[in-house]
Amino acid sequence: MLVGSSVRRVAVIGGSRIPFARAQGAYARVGNQQMLAAALQGVVSRFALDGARLGEVVAGAVMKHSRDFNLARESLLDTTLDPHTPAYDLQRACGTSLEATISIANKIALGQIDAGIAGGVDTVSDPPVVFSRAFQQLLMRAYRAKSTIGRLTPFLGLRPGHFKPVIPDATEPRTRLSMGESCELMAKRWNIDRATQDALALASHQHAAEAWRSGFFDDLVTPFEGLERDNNVRADSSAAKLASLRTSFDRSSAGTLTAGNSTPLTDGASAVLLASEEWARSRKLPVQAWLTFGKAWAVDFARGREGLLMAPAYSVPAMLDDAGLTLQDFDFYEIHEAFAAQVLCTLAAWESAEWCREALGRSAALGAIDRKKLNVTGSSIAIGHPFAATGARIVATLAKLLATHPGTRRGLISLCTAGGMGVTAILERA
Repeated sequence: MLVGSSVRRVAVIGGSRIPFARAQGAYARVGNQQMLAAALQGVVSRFALDGARLGEVVAGAVMKHSRDFNLARESLLDTTLDPHTPAYDLQRACGTSLEATISIANKIALGQIDAGIAGGVDTVSDPPVVFSRAFQQLLMRAYRAKSTIGRLTPFLGLRPGHFKPVIPDATEPRTRLSMGESCELMAKRWNIDRATQDALALASHQHAAEAWRSGFFDDLVTPFEGLERDNNVRADSSAAKLASLRTSFDRSSAGTLTAGNSTPLTDGASAVLLASEEWARSRKLPVQAWLTFGKAWAVDFARGREGLLMAPAYSVPAMLDDAGLTLQDFDFYEIHEAFAAQVLCTLAAWESAEWCREALGRSAALGAIDRKKLNVTGSSIAIGHPFAATGARIVATLAKLLATHPGTRRGLISLCTAGGMGVTAILERA
Protein backbone atom coordinates (compact mmCIF):
# COMPACT_ATOMS: atom_id res chain seq x y z
CA MET A 1 0.00 0.00 0.00
CA LEU A 2 1.23 3.49 -0.78
CA VAL A 3 -0.06 4.85 2.54
CA GLY A 4 -2.65 2.87 4.42
CA SER A 5 -2.52 -0.70 5.63
CA SER A 6 -6.10 -1.46 4.56
CA VAL A 7 -8.54 -0.31 1.89
CA ARG A 8 -11.12 2.19 3.09
CA ARG A 9 -14.69 2.52 1.85
CA VAL A 10 -15.29 5.48 -0.47
CA ALA A 11 -18.36 7.58 0.21
CA VAL A 12 -20.24 9.59 -2.38
CA ILE A 13 -21.49 12.61 -0.43
CA GLY A 14 -23.26 14.29 -3.35
CA GLY A 15 -22.78 16.57 -6.28
CA SER A 16 -23.78 19.75 -8.00
CA ARG A 17 -23.82 20.94 -11.58
CA ILE A 18 -24.89 23.94 -13.55
CA PRO A 19 -27.88 23.50 -15.86
CA PHE A 20 -26.83 21.89 -19.12
CA ALA A 21 -27.45 24.21 -22.07
CA ARG A 22 -27.73 23.69 -25.79
CA ALA A 23 -24.65 24.99 -27.57
CA GLN A 24 -24.53 28.57 -28.87
CA GLY A 25 -27.16 29.59 -26.35
CA ALA A 26 -27.16 30.49 -22.66
CA TYR A 27 -23.42 29.94 -22.15
CA ALA A 28 -22.17 31.31 -25.46
CA ARG A 29 -20.16 34.05 -23.72
CA VAL A 30 -18.50 32.00 -21.01
CA GLY A 31 -15.77 29.37 -21.12
CA ASN A 32 -14.66 26.21 -19.39
CA GLN A 33 -13.11 27.91 -16.38
CA GLN A 34 -16.20 29.91 -15.45
CA MET A 35 -18.48 26.91 -15.83
CA LEU A 36 -16.26 24.49 -13.92
CA ALA A 37 -15.72 27.02 -11.14
CA ALA A 38 -19.50 27.41 -10.82
CA ALA A 39 -20.01 23.65 -10.55
CA LEU A 40 -17.24 23.32 -7.98
CA GLN A 41 -18.64 26.23 -5.99
CA GLY A 42 -22.03 24.53 -6.08
CA VAL A 43 -20.51 21.57 -4.25
CA VAL A 44 -18.67 23.86 -1.83
CA SER A 45 -21.83 25.76 -0.99
CA ARG A 46 -24.06 22.69 -0.77
CA PHE A 47 -21.78 20.97 1.72
CA ALA A 48 -20.44 24.00 3.63
CA LEU A 49 -16.86 23.60 2.46
CA ASP A 50 -15.94 27.29 2.39
CA GLY A 51 -12.30 27.59 3.44
CA ALA A 52 -11.85 23.80 3.56
CA ARG A 53 -8.63 22.24 2.33
CA LEU A 54 -9.43 19.06 0.44
CA GLY A 55 -6.98 16.36 -0.51
CA GLU A 56 -7.48 16.81 -4.26
CA VAL A 57 -9.65 18.24 -7.01
CA VAL A 58 -9.53 16.34 -10.31
CA ALA A 59 -11.38 17.58 -13.38
CA GLY A 60 -11.00 17.96 -17.10
CA ALA A 61 -12.44 18.97 -20.43
CA VAL A 62 -12.35 17.56 -23.94
CA MET A 63 -12.56 20.89 -25.81
CA LYS A 64 -9.77 23.02 -24.32
CA HIS A 65 -7.95 26.20 -25.24
CA SER A 66 -4.20 26.21 -24.68
CA ARG A 67 -4.89 28.74 -21.94
CA ASP A 68 -6.78 26.00 -20.06
CA PHE A 69 -3.66 23.90 -19.51
CA ASN A 70 -4.16 24.08 -15.73
CA LEU A 71 -7.94 24.19 -15.85
CA ALA A 72 -8.80 22.32 -12.65
CA ARG A 73 -6.41 24.34 -10.50
CA GLU A 74 -7.44 27.70 -11.99
CA SER A 75 -11.12 26.87 -11.59
CA LEU A 76 -10.51 25.85 -7.98
CA LEU A 77 -8.89 29.22 -7.30
CA ASP A 78 -12.13 30.88 -8.42
CA THR A 79 -14.02 29.13 -5.59
CA THR A 80 -14.07 29.59 -1.83
CA LEU A 81 -12.15 26.36 -1.20
CA ASP A 82 -8.85 26.77 0.63
CA PRO A 83 -6.35 27.68 -2.13
CA HIS A 84 -3.93 25.16 -0.58
CA THR A 85 -6.10 22.42 -2.14
CA PRO A 86 -4.14 20.78 -4.99
CA ALA A 87 -5.77 20.01 -8.34
CA TYR A 88 -4.91 18.46 -11.67
CA ASP A 89 -6.44 17.94 -15.09
CA LEU A 90 -7.49 14.57 -16.47
CA GLN A 91 -9.05 13.66 -19.81
CA ARG A 92 -10.63 10.44 -21.08
CA ALA A 93 -13.05 11.89 -23.64
CA CYS A 94 -16.70 11.46 -22.56
CA GLY A 95 -15.60 9.36 -19.58
CA THR A 96 -13.46 12.16 -18.13
CA SER A 97 -15.36 13.00 -14.96
CA LEU A 98 -16.19 9.37 -14.18
CA GLU A 99 -12.49 8.58 -14.55
CA ALA A 100 -11.77 11.58 -12.30
CA THR A 101 -14.23 10.17 -9.76
CA ILE A 102 -12.49 6.81 -9.79
CA SER A 103 -9.09 8.52 -9.44
CA ILE A 104 -10.24 10.44 -6.37
CA ALA A 105 -11.82 7.28 -4.97
CA ASN A 106 -8.60 5.32 -5.34
CA LYS A 107 -6.66 7.92 -3.35
CA ILE A 108 -9.29 7.91 -0.63
CA ALA A 109 -9.36 4.09 -0.52
CA LEU A 110 -5.57 3.97 -0.13
CA GLY A 111 -5.53 6.61 2.59
CA GLN A 112 -3.62 9.18 0.54
CA ILE A 113 -6.42 11.74 0.96
CA ASP A 114 -9.59 11.96 3.01
CA ALA A 115 -11.82 13.89 0.61
CA GLY A 116 -11.83 15.29 -2.89
CA ILE A 117 -13.98 16.64 -5.68
CA ALA A 118 -14.16 15.16 -9.17
CA GLY A 119 -15.61 17.09 -12.05
CA GLY A 120 -15.77 17.86 -15.72
CA VAL A 121 -16.73 20.64 -18.09
CA ASP A 122 -17.11 21.23 -21.79
CA THR A 123 -18.20 23.95 -24.13
CA VAL A 124 -19.00 23.73 -27.80
CA SER A 125 -19.76 27.46 -27.86
CA ASP A 126 -16.18 28.53 -27.05
CA PRO A 127 -14.05 26.18 -29.16
CA PRO A 128 -10.28 26.51 -29.56
CA VAL A 129 -10.19 27.86 -33.12
CA VAL A 130 -6.62 27.78 -34.48
CA PHE A 131 -4.80 28.36 -37.75
CA SER A 132 -3.28 25.73 -40.01
CA ARG A 133 -0.06 23.93 -39.20
CA ALA A 134 1.49 25.49 -42.31
CA PHE A 135 0.91 28.97 -40.88
CA GLN A 136 2.16 27.86 -37.48
CA GLN A 137 5.35 26.52 -39.02
CA LEU A 138 5.85 29.76 -40.94
CA LEU A 139 5.56 31.75 -37.72
CA MET A 140 8.01 29.44 -35.95
CA ARG A 141 10.56 29.78 -38.75
CA ALA A 142 10.35 33.54 -38.33
CA TYR A 143 10.68 33.18 -34.56
CA ARG A 144 13.80 31.03 -34.84
CA ALA A 145 15.57 33.34 -37.30
CA LYS A 146 18.60 35.26 -36.01
CA SER A 147 18.40 38.34 -38.23
CA THR A 148 15.79 40.85 -39.30
CA ILE A 149 15.89 39.59 -42.88
CA GLY A 150 15.63 36.03 -41.63
CA ARG A 151 12.59 36.93 -39.54
CA LEU A 152 10.85 38.63 -42.48
CA THR A 153 11.68 36.14 -45.23
CA PRO A 154 9.15 33.44 -44.15
CA PHE A 155 6.31 35.95 -44.52
CA LEU A 156 7.01 36.20 -48.24
CA GLY A 157 5.40 32.79 -48.42
CA LEU A 158 2.09 33.93 -46.91
CA ARG A 159 -0.97 32.84 -48.85
CA PRO A 160 -4.70 33.48 -48.24
CA GLY A 161 -5.10 29.84 -47.24
CA HIS A 162 -2.86 30.38 -44.24
CA PHE A 163 -5.62 32.46 -42.65
CA LYS A 164 -8.32 29.82 -42.94
CA PRO A 165 -9.17 28.78 -39.36
CA VAL A 166 -9.15 25.14 -38.31
CA ILE A 167 -12.33 24.31 -36.41
CA PRO A 168 -12.23 21.35 -33.98
CA ASP A 169 -14.36 18.39 -35.01
CA ALA A 170 -15.34 15.10 -33.49
CA THR A 171 -14.12 12.77 -36.21
CA GLU A 172 -11.99 9.84 -35.16
CA PRO A 173 -8.38 10.28 -36.37
CA ARG A 174 -8.09 6.57 -37.18
CA THR A 175 -11.25 6.20 -39.24
CA ARG A 176 -12.15 9.80 -40.18
CA LEU A 177 -15.72 8.98 -39.22
CA SER A 178 -17.77 11.08 -36.85
CA MET A 179 -19.19 9.45 -33.77
CA GLY A 180 -22.64 9.54 -35.35
CA GLU A 181 -21.40 7.89 -38.54
CA SER A 182 -19.68 5.24 -36.43
CA CYS A 183 -22.85 4.63 -34.45
CA GLU A 184 -24.85 4.26 -37.67
CA LEU A 185 -22.57 1.35 -38.54
CA MET A 186 -23.25 -0.16 -35.12
CA ALA A 187 -27.01 0.25 -35.54
CA LYS A 188 -26.87 -1.56 -38.88
CA ARG A 189 -24.70 -4.35 -37.46
CA TRP A 190 -27.11 -4.93 -34.60
CA ASN A 191 -30.31 -4.28 -36.61
CA ILE A 192 -31.46 -1.46 -34.32
CA ASP A 193 -34.39 0.21 -36.06
CA ARG A 194 -35.40 3.86 -36.03
CA ALA A 195 -38.64 3.38 -34.06
CA THR A 196 -36.85 1.63 -31.19
CA GLN A 197 -34.27 4.41 -31.01
CA ASP A 198 -36.98 7.07 -31.00
CA ALA A 199 -38.84 5.25 -28.23
CA LEU A 200 -35.74 5.31 -26.02
CA ALA A 201 -35.22 9.01 -26.78
CA LEU A 202 -38.83 9.79 -25.92
CA ALA A 203 -38.49 7.96 -22.61
CA SER A 204 -35.37 10.02 -21.83
CA HIS A 205 -37.29 13.28 -22.30
CA GLN A 206 -40.32 12.03 -20.35
CA HIS A 207 -38.21 10.83 -17.43
CA ALA A 208 -36.14 14.02 -17.30
CA ALA A 209 -39.22 16.22 -17.48
CA GLU A 210 -40.85 14.28 -14.65
CA ALA A 211 -37.67 14.47 -12.56
CA TRP A 212 -37.65 18.25 -12.93
CA ARG A 213 -41.39 18.46 -12.14
CA SER A 214 -40.96 16.37 -9.00
CA GLY A 215 -38.05 18.48 -7.72
CA PHE A 216 -35.51 15.67 -7.97
CA PHE A 217 -32.88 17.92 -9.53
CA ASP A 218 -33.47 20.93 -7.28
CA ASP A 219 -30.50 20.34 -4.97
CA LEU A 220 -28.32 18.85 -7.72
CA VAL A 221 -28.35 21.91 -10.00
CA THR A 222 -26.94 25.37 -9.28
CA PRO A 223 -28.40 28.20 -11.45
CA PHE A 224 -25.85 29.84 -13.74
CA GLU A 225 -25.93 32.71 -16.23
CA GLY A 226 -29.68 33.16 -15.75
CA LEU A 227 -30.44 29.52 -16.48
CA GLU A 228 -32.14 27.46 -13.78
CA ARG A 229 -32.94 24.24 -15.64
CA ASP A 230 -31.51 22.10 -18.42
CA ASN A 231 -32.86 23.72 -21.58
CA ASN A 232 -32.86 20.70 -23.86
CA VAL A 233 -35.52 18.68 -22.04
CA ARG A 234 -38.65 18.45 -24.18
CA ALA A 235 -41.66 17.66 -22.00
CA ASP A 236 -43.87 17.91 -25.10
CA SER A 237 -41.85 15.48 -27.19
CA SER A 238 -43.79 12.70 -28.87
CA ALA A 239 -43.22 9.68 -31.06
CA ALA A 240 -44.72 11.57 -33.98
CA LYS A 241 -42.40 14.55 -33.56
CA LEU A 242 -39.36 12.32 -33.32
CA ALA A 243 -40.45 10.30 -36.36
CA SER A 244 -40.75 13.49 -38.43
CA LEU A 245 -37.05 14.36 -38.12
CA ARG A 246 -34.69 13.65 -40.99
CA THR A 247 -31.67 11.44 -40.42
CA SER A 248 -28.40 13.18 -39.54
CA PHE A 249 -25.50 10.93 -40.50
CA ASP A 250 -26.80 8.60 -43.19
CA ARG A 251 -29.27 10.46 -45.41
CA SER A 252 -30.20 7.34 -47.34
CA SER A 253 -33.26 5.25 -46.58
CA ALA A 254 -31.03 3.04 -44.43
CA GLY A 255 -30.19 5.84 -41.98
CA THR A 256 -31.71 5.74 -38.48
CA LEU A 257 -29.88 8.30 -36.30
CA THR A 258 -31.47 11.75 -36.04
CA ALA A 259 -31.05 14.89 -33.96
CA GLY A 260 -33.90 13.57 -31.84
CA ASN A 261 -32.39 10.20 -30.90
CA SER A 262 -28.83 11.52 -30.60
CA THR A 263 -27.20 13.66 -27.92
CA PRO A 264 -27.34 17.41 -28.64
CA LEU A 265 -24.22 19.57 -28.63
CA THR A 266 -24.15 20.91 -25.08
CA ASP A 267 -22.30 23.27 -22.73
CA GLY A 268 -22.08 22.58 -19.01
CA ALA A 269 -20.13 21.43 -15.96
CA SER A 270 -20.62 19.08 -13.03
CA ALA A 271 -18.81 18.02 -9.86
CA VAL A 272 -19.17 15.43 -7.10
CA LEU A 273 -17.76 15.18 -3.57
CA LEU A 274 -16.21 11.93 -2.35
CA ALA A 275 -14.72 11.16 1.05
CA SER A 276 -13.76 8.57 3.59
CA GLU A 277 -16.44 7.51 6.03
CA GLU A 278 -14.52 9.11 8.90
CA TRP A 279 -14.17 12.47 7.13
CA ALA A 280 -17.87 12.55 6.31
CA ARG A 281 -18.77 11.73 9.90
CA SER A 282 -16.45 14.42 11.24
CA ARG A 283 -18.25 17.07 9.17
CA LYS A 284 -21.70 15.59 9.88
CA LEU A 285 -22.31 14.93 6.19
CA PRO A 286 -24.58 11.98 5.35
CA VAL A 287 -23.24 9.40 2.95
CA GLN A 288 -25.53 8.86 -0.05
CA ALA A 289 -23.74 5.86 -1.55
CA TRP A 290 -20.51 3.90 -1.67
CA LEU A 291 -18.41 3.78 -4.82
CA THR A 292 -17.33 0.16 -4.83
CA PHE A 293 -16.06 -0.77 -8.31
CA GLY A 294 -14.78 0.93 -11.43
CA LYS A 295 -13.43 -0.30 -14.74
CA ALA A 296 -12.08 1.03 -18.03
CA TRP A 297 -11.90 -0.84 -21.32
CA ALA A 298 -11.06 -0.32 -24.97
CA VAL A 299 -11.97 -2.01 -28.25
CA ASP A 300 -10.19 -2.40 -31.58
CA PHE A 301 -12.58 -0.21 -33.55
CA ALA A 302 -9.96 1.18 -35.94
CA ARG A 303 -9.63 -2.16 -37.75
CA GLY A 304 -13.38 -2.75 -37.68
CA ARG A 305 -13.22 -5.54 -35.13
CA GLU A 306 -15.79 -3.82 -32.92
CA GLY A 307 -18.03 -0.77 -32.96
CA LEU A 308 -16.53 2.53 -31.79
CA LEU A 309 -18.87 2.85 -28.80
CA MET A 310 -19.04 -0.80 -27.72
CA ALA A 311 -16.32 -0.79 -25.04
CA PRO A 312 -18.84 -0.68 -22.14
CA ALA A 313 -20.25 -3.98 -23.41
CA TYR A 314 -16.89 -5.46 -22.43
CA SER A 315 -16.12 -3.30 -19.40
CA VAL A 316 -19.34 -4.06 -17.54
CA PRO A 317 -18.98 -7.89 -17.65
CA ALA A 318 -15.36 -7.62 -16.47
CA MET A 319 -16.46 -5.36 -13.62
CA LEU A 320 -19.31 -7.73 -12.72
CA ASP A 321 -16.74 -10.50 -12.41
CA ASP A 322 -14.70 -8.30 -10.05
CA ALA A 323 -17.79 -7.68 -7.95
CA GLY A 324 -19.21 -11.19 -8.08
CA LEU A 325 -22.50 -9.88 -9.45
CA THR A 326 -24.78 -10.54 -12.41
CA LEU A 327 -26.21 -7.95 -14.77
CA GLN A 328 -29.59 -8.31 -13.12
CA ASP A 329 -28.33 -7.47 -9.58
CA PHE A 330 -29.06 -3.74 -9.90
CA ASP A 331 -31.91 -1.43 -9.02
CA PHE A 332 -30.83 1.34 -11.37
CA TYR A 333 -28.94 1.37 -14.67
CA GLU A 334 -27.39 4.66 -15.71
CA ILE A 335 -26.24 4.10 -19.29
CA HIS A 336 -25.01 7.26 -20.98
CA GLU A 337 -27.08 8.01 -24.07
CA ALA A 338 -24.47 9.17 -26.54
CA PHE A 339 -27.02 7.90 -29.04
CA ALA A 340 -30.11 5.82 -28.44
CA ALA A 341 -28.58 3.30 -30.83
CA GLN A 342 -25.46 2.98 -28.70
CA VAL A 343 -27.49 2.06 -25.62
CA LEU A 344 -29.56 -0.41 -27.62
CA CYS A 345 -26.53 -2.02 -29.27
CA THR A 346 -24.94 -2.56 -25.86
CA LEU A 347 -28.12 -4.11 -24.44
CA ALA A 348 -28.45 -6.32 -27.53
CA ALA A 349 -24.88 -7.53 -27.13
CA TRP A 350 -25.49 -8.53 -23.52
CA GLU A 351 -28.63 -10.39 -24.57
CA SER A 352 -26.85 -12.28 -27.35
CA ALA A 353 -25.53 -15.71 -26.38
CA GLU A 354 -23.51 -15.80 -29.59
CA TRP A 355 -21.82 -12.45 -28.98
CA CYS A 356 -21.14 -13.21 -25.31
CA ARG A 357 -19.58 -16.51 -26.31
CA GLU A 358 -17.44 -15.14 -29.16
CA ALA A 359 -16.51 -11.73 -27.71
CA LEU A 360 -16.43 -12.47 -23.98
CA GLY A 361 -15.73 -16.19 -23.89
CA ARG A 362 -18.82 -16.84 -21.79
CA SER A 363 -20.99 -19.91 -21.92
CA ALA A 364 -24.22 -17.91 -21.82
CA ALA A 365 -25.58 -14.43 -22.44
CA LEU A 366 -25.42 -11.85 -19.67
CA GLY A 367 -29.15 -11.43 -20.24
CA ALA A 368 -31.61 -8.58 -20.34
CA ILE A 369 -32.12 -5.78 -17.86
CA ASP A 370 -35.43 -4.45 -16.58
CA ARG A 371 -35.94 -1.42 -18.86
CA LYS A 372 -38.05 0.27 -16.17
CA LYS A 373 -34.83 0.67 -14.18
CA LEU A 374 -32.94 2.34 -17.05
CA ASN A 375 -32.13 6.07 -16.85
CA VAL A 376 -35.14 6.72 -14.66
CA THR A 377 -34.52 10.49 -14.41
CA GLY A 378 -33.55 10.86 -18.05
CA SER A 379 -30.08 10.84 -19.52
CA SER A 380 -27.92 12.54 -22.10
CA ILE A 381 -30.39 12.69 -24.99
CA ALA A 382 -32.78 14.80 -22.91
CA ILE A 383 -30.49 16.46 -20.38
CA GLY A 384 -27.57 17.08 -22.74
CA HIS A 385 -23.99 15.93 -22.88
CA PRO A 386 -21.14 18.36 -22.21
CA PHE A 387 -18.56 15.69 -22.97
CA ALA A 388 -16.37 15.68 -19.84
CA ALA A 389 -19.22 16.62 -17.48
CA THR A 390 -21.53 13.66 -17.98
CA GLY A 391 -19.80 11.17 -15.66
CA ALA A 392 -20.00 13.35 -12.55
CA ARG A 393 -23.62 14.21 -13.39
CA ILE A 394 -24.47 10.52 -13.45
CA VAL A 395 -22.58 9.72 -10.22
CA ALA A 396 -24.42 12.47 -8.34
CA THR A 397 -27.76 11.44 -9.83
CA LEU A 398 -27.34 7.75 -9.04
CA ALA A 399 -26.12 8.44 -5.50
CA LYS A 400 -29.26 10.46 -4.82
CA LEU A 401 -31.49 7.81 -6.37
CA LEU A 402 -30.04 5.18 -4.06
CA ALA A 403 -30.28 7.46 -1.03
CA THR A 404 -33.91 8.40 -1.65
CA HIS A 405 -35.37 5.05 -2.70
CA PRO A 406 -35.71 2.72 0.31
CA GLY A 407 -35.09 -0.92 -0.43
CA THR A 408 -32.70 -0.32 -3.29
CA ARG A 409 -29.18 -1.72 -3.07
CA ARG A 410 -26.98 -0.76 -6.01
CA GLY A 411 -26.73 0.95 -9.36
CA LEU A 412 -24.65 0.47 -12.50
CA ILE A 413 -22.95 3.28 -14.47
CA SER A 414 -21.82 2.82 -18.07
CA LEU A 415 -20.21 5.42 -20.34
CA CYS A 416 -18.87 5.02 -23.87
CA THR A 417 -16.18 7.40 -25.10
CA ALA A 418 -14.35 8.51 -28.21
CA GLY A 419 -11.33 6.43 -29.11
CA GLY A 420 -13.23 3.18 -28.61
CA MET A 421 -13.11 3.31 -24.81
CA GLY A 422 -15.58 2.85 -21.99
CA VAL A 423 -15.67 3.65 -18.27
CA THR A 424 -18.02 1.90 -15.86
CA ALA A 425 -18.69 1.91 -12.12
CA ILE A 426 -20.90 0.48 -9.38
CA LEU A 427 -22.50 2.46 -6.55
CA GLU A 428 -24.08 0.82 -3.52
CA ARG A 429 -26.64 2.29 -1.16
CA ALA A 430 -25.15 3.57 2.10
